[in-house]
Order: sequence, then structure tokens, then C-alpha cells
Amino acid sequence: MFPLVYEINTRIWLQKLSIEQNRVVTLGNIPDEEFTFFSTSGFDIVWLMGVWKPSQYSKAIATAHQGLRASYLQNIPTVTPDDIASSPYSIPSYTVNEALGGERELLTFREKLNASGIKLMLDFVPNHLALDNAFLPEHPEYFVPISGAELHQNPGIAYEYMKETYLAYGKDPYFDPWTDTLQLNYARKETHKMMTENLFKISSLCDAVRCDVAMLILKSVFNTTWSNLGGIMEEEFWSNAIAAIKLRHPDFIFLAEAYWNKEWELQQQGFDYTYDKPFYDYLSNGAVNVEKLTGHLLGNWEYQKHLCRFLENHDEPRAAEKIGLNHKAAALVMLTSPGMHLIHQDQIYGFSKRIPVQLLRQATETSDTKLAEFYQKLFLLQEREVFQEGRVEWINLNAPYNSHCLGFHRFTAKENAYVLANFSGTGIALEFQHHSLEDDNIKKLSILSTENKNKKSISYIEKVMKLSLAPHEALVITCVTTVAAHQQ
Repeated sequence: MFPLVYEINTRIWLQKLSIEQNRVVTLGNIPDEEFTFFSTSGFDIVWLMGVWKPSQYSKAIATAHQGLRASYLQNIPTVTPDDIASSPYSIPSYTVNEALGGERELLTFREKLNASGIKLMLDFVPNHLALDNAFLPEHPEYFVPISGAELHQNPGIAYEYMKETYLAYGKDPYFDPWTDTLQLNYARKETHKMMTENLFKISSLCDAVRCDVAMLILKSVFNTTWSNLGGIMEEEFWSNAIAAIKLRHPDFIFLAEAYWNKEWELQQQGFDYTYDKPFYDYLSNGAVNVEKLTGHLLGNWEYQKHLCRFLENHDEPRAAEKIGLNHKAAALVMLTSPGMHLIHQDQIYGFSKRIPVQLLRQATETSDTKLAEFYQKLFLLQEREVFQEGRVEWINLNAPYNSHCLGFHRFTAKENAYVLANFSGTGIALEFQHHSLEDDNIKKLSILSTENKNKKSISYIEKVMKLSLAPHEALVITCVTTVAAHQQ
């Protein structure tokens, strides 16, 4: 029910494999060990990030940009032009990069994945295209125009694609423009048609799509941001485009990168899953906000089951760095929560350096094999029916309000799971009661702890579960019951 997704920086991955294999590795000749890793980890979807044709303009900008260069040097000590590529989100056309093997090899890769029951996910960027995209100069109407007067008032917001003719750079209204892109104009029906056709092309090459900054082209957002310049967007794009793709490919999966509490609105327009940024923020921003995290996990089930939860991705800092000592506990909570689960490349090995998406070379880091072993246990655990179908309810712990302890219960008619986490730097003794914890009701009880050792400090006396959690420890207790568990 809830897929496990593995995100790969395709260009970095192939470069690393080429060095390891001492040969040029492209999508058509990936070593078998990689597919074995996908299968044994239980991944349902592999997301290849960055497979599309690179933009020459974007590479030039990425090479000369001082701010980006500083981010490169935080990852590797020396940077040459050969280490830098265009942003994978500045797309000239939805054509597979020939340097990666082209379309034919991508399809070969997909066939191998599908043979193991794994789907392939690719990127779709609905908000903008590269400066050197395939539609200019024949179709400038696809893009938001900027007048000379507006440019004079707001320098740096537009690209002069012809003499004294300006088009807006792609933009999130809360950040500076992406100066290697052009903003698509969804006030024009022609743009809807062109981008839907791009989706048709993408859907012929894969089984799922991750839609970059999907909320930016909701009608309400687009009109607030661009209507003064591009006109009024009269019809939603997503509901029509998703319906059209699913008419051809009923099982095709849409994942939205979503912010600003737009998740529910995007779900209503047809998205199968939406990013769960609140979950990430509550877990990662300083002291874990247990109160808000708990309230979030107890939200409407129809909303919960369409969320995509993550501890890191290519846009966010590494979990090992950002979440630090709570990494294992956060991973346990994430993978026992309902929804799609996203694992980023090298996350399970505890890599700490975030890679700018324009960089082609990765710093050497030491793999944390103990962490990887623990993640593999979690991957196996989250396949159980109670975590795939079980509802969620709060566990009333005896912990004080500010203890940074979390507890929730996942349950089906035949199985119960109790997830407990201590996100603080001090140990704590906890206890709780639950009607499913009856002496004659427990058939089998098992425990998985982030401490990677047998948990001996747990007792069940007079219908009360008592246990102690070490600093930054989380655990999950699962039990199969002999009678039906409580149903919400």
C-alpha cells in the first residue's frame, strides 16, 4: 500500500560506478549488484533524479555563479569546470541525456527494475524550462512576458531572449528567480497542452513521476504571482493533466513536491502522494516538536495515507548532519508512520555532506555499516501489514509535557505496534496502558530498538507496559493478537 522510494542522483551514481568498475557505466550496463540492493532493501520505486538533456546555458551559469561555487567547495576541496553540470531542474527538453545512455538504455534499466517488481520514477518540472529550451523562439507565448518598464523597476527578473523582448525567469515568489530558467505561462491554454504532451512523453518512459514545486502552478498560486504579467489562469492544470495520463496508464503514480500546506489541495487534484514537509520540519528543526508531530500524525486518514515522508532529499541537508543524534530514532518513527517513504542515496550509510545538484563529483565519506544494518531492519519491518494498512492513534505516556518523548499505536484487526521515541539527551522511564495489551491477548511480542541490542528493561505488569528509553533511543514493539484489536 505504501511504497518505499529510493532517490538516486543519476549523474553522481554513474560516475561513482564507473570508477568502481573501471569502465564506463551507463544506464544500460548497471552492475547486477545494484539491482540486488534495490530488491533486498525492499524498494518499490527507484527515482532517477537528473536524467534529462542538460542545458548549456545552465551549465555556464552554474560554473560562473560565486554562490554556487561556495557550495561546491563545501563538498569537495577543489572544483574544475569538468566537475560542474547544468541544474537537472533547468530542462531544455524531456529527452534522455545521451551521456547517461539515452532513451534506449533508460528503457533497458526500467525493464530490469520492472522484472524485480520495482517501478521507475523520473522528474517533471511544471513551473519552468531552461533558457535554451526547445520551444523558443517559435513559441514565446508559452512563457510569461516582462515589459521594459517592469524590468527597469525590478532589475534581474527577466531574460532578454530577443532585442528589447523579455521573458520572466522561473520563480518561487518567496525566493530570488532561478536565472537559468524561464517561467511558463499557465494563463495560456497552449502552455497547458504543451506541458501535458511532455507528461505523455515522460509517462511512456517510466511508471511514476516526481513533480517539482507542484504547488506553484495551482491556479490560486499562479494567479497571485503572475496574473498581472501573464494574464489569468482560468483552469487548473493538474486535475486535467493527471486524469489524461491515468486514462492511458491507470497505475501511473504522481508525487508532488509540495509546500505551504498545499498538500491536501494537490491530493484533491489527483496526486497519489505529496511531500510531507511539516513532518520533516517537526523532526529536524532543533528540538523535536513532539506536540506538533503528534497532532500531525493523528490527522485525517485520507490525508495521511497520501503523504510522502522523508528525512532528507537532494534539496535538504543530510539527516546525519541535520538530525544528528536523533537520526536513528527519526528513521524509526518515519518508517513506522503511514504514507510513502523516501530514502535518499547514501542516507542509510550516514553520509553528511549535501551535494549541490550541479556537482558531478562527490566527496569521499566513510560508510556507517551499523546504521545501514539498522535501516535494513526497518525496511523489512515496514513491509508488515500493520505498517502498510494499520491506522494510527496516540499512546498516553506518563512522560511530562516537555520530555521530548513520542508514542503512537499502529493497529489492524490482527496486529498491534507501539512506537516509542525519546528525542532528548537524557534517559527516561515510561509506562502506558492500552486495552490491546491484555494477558490473554498477546500471542507474540517482538522489539526493535535503535540501540541495536536486546531490550531487557521492559516489563508488563498488571496491564501496564513499563520500559526505559536511553537518550535518543526509539523502539517499536509489535505483537500479534488472538482476538480482534480495536478499530477506529
